[in-house]
Amino acid sequence: MDTVPQPTAPALAKPATPPSIHVRAVITWLAIFPLVAIGMIASAPLTENWHPVFRAMGLTLVVVPTAVYLVLPRLFAVHGFLAARRSSRR
Repeated sequence: MDTVPQPTAPALAKPATPPSIHVRAVITWLAIFPLVAIGMIASAPLTENWHPVFRAMGLTLVVVPTAVYLVLPRLFAVHGFLAARRSSRR
């Protein structure tokens, strides 16, 4: 019984290694800090009389999803692009 050879995928470049935990921590901080700073300034007039725990809860309800779903994926994509560019130049 003859078998039909299957087409093989072209050889791709070595997959990029994920960033180290230290790089991930810096990228996460770069996403969170500006969002928290802007959020604190923007929400100050509205939350001035709130208990600090409720202020923190309100701020994190906005900042965490914004960072996780919008900012961090873009920052990691930029990091991946720069890392791939750097490794291709070597």
